[in-house]
Amino acid sequence: MGMTIAEKIIALAAGKPETHAGDIETVTLDRLMSNDGTTHLTIDMYNKLKNPHIADIDKLVWIVDHNVPADSVKTAASQKKMRDFAKEHGIKFYEGEGVCHQIMMEKHVRPGELIFGADSHTCAYGALGAFGTGVGCTDYLYAMVTGTSWVMVPETLRFNLHGKLRDGVYARDLILTIIGRIGANGANYKAMEFGGDGLHSIDMAGRISICNLCVEAGAKTGLMELDEIAFDYLKEHGDRQPKAVFAPDADAVYEQVYDIDLAEIEPIVAKPHFVDNVVPADEAKGVKIDEAFLGSCNNGRIEDLRVGAAIVKGRHVHGDVRFMVVPASRDVYKQAMDEGLIDTFIEAGAIVMNPNCSVCWGACQGVIGEGEVLISTGTRNFKGRAGHRDSYVYLASAATVAASAIAGEIVTAQD
Repeated sequence: MGMTIAEKIIALAAGKPETHAGDIETVTLDRLMSNDGTTHLTIDMYNKLKNPHIADIDKLVWIVDHNVPADSVKTAASQKKMRDFAKEHGIKFYEGEGVCHQIMMEKHVRPGELIFGADSHTCAYGALGAFGTGVGCTDYLYAMVTGTSWVMVPETLRFNLHGKLRDGVYARDLILTIIGRIGANGANYKAMEFGGDGLHSIDMAGRISICNLCVEAGAKTGLMELDEIAFDYLKEHGDRQPKAVFAPDADAVYEQVYDIDLAEIEPIVAKPHFVDNVVPADEAKGVKIDEAFLGSCNNGRIEDLRVGAAIVKGRHVHGDVRFMVVPASRDVYKQAMDEGLIDTFIEAGAIVMNPNCSVCWGACQGVIGEGEVLISTGTRNFKGRAGHRDSYVYLASAATVAASAIAGEIVTAQD
């Protein structure tokens, strides 16, 4: 019986020639990422162990990104605990350099790896053919101490992409469409595998955006077939060599196969308070907004900033709107500066922030108040996600967010 990409990566990590959905395997992890959202809890548990030990320091990557700079004395204390522990043990540590998943993609992820991250959007790493999945503190601690874990091999949903997205339609619109179609529980503990001729027309920024949001359909991970676009990205970011390059076997078994014509995808908005509450962007037009956010691990890359800057260039943010622009990493920020994008945003009246999770996390910068409406390229729109529990978050592409910031209400870039 053939294997899917997910099955092949798990088989490799388990040291077996093959494995299939439903099997439970003991695996060796290739990399372990944690951020300031929960690392302090992991440290507390580690310090209570009878024989504390880190299996392989070189596999650990710790990143401060959720509240940067620290927004309170409590946050400062938890980040100091993380900083001190990393220094004491020689753990790779990043602070102020950007969102954890962007840093991982730029500097660490390699095709064929099995990676645990103490953050649900670790599935983004599938854009480089790595099995990335989010885990809680206990599972992270066990993997950190032993270097291993157990995984139940997931069923896989296959998405064959055909054709090309129309102008003004983005990968963000595609994945929101898919989530709306299969539902927020449509991929629970499953892998979402993407391939087909249409994949070759989607750049790396779009691929990361797609895999990043797979968890919003309940997926264990998202995975993509690799091509020259992915290999070029690896060469441009440290010339990293793959651990393994996997494609699915012709006789791989899928729980379900979806064929998607990219030309049929249109601009999408996810309405409050669920990511699968999607409608064509035209159906959300006219909703007054108080804030707009362009950034996050889903849409804070240079390609997204270029889209937003092109829309606001020579125009001005609506007087009733706060427009937050937050590059996903320091490298993205520097490139945006070199290309004049930062100047464009500032001249348009946007607030450009340091690289971090910012409004998407809803705990530091740009928190919205009672009754306020945010349109966002962030990852989630749950009740209270970006501030007051009685606020409203709409999710959309970088183009729709930027156009709405200018109009003061939800519009598409074509309006």
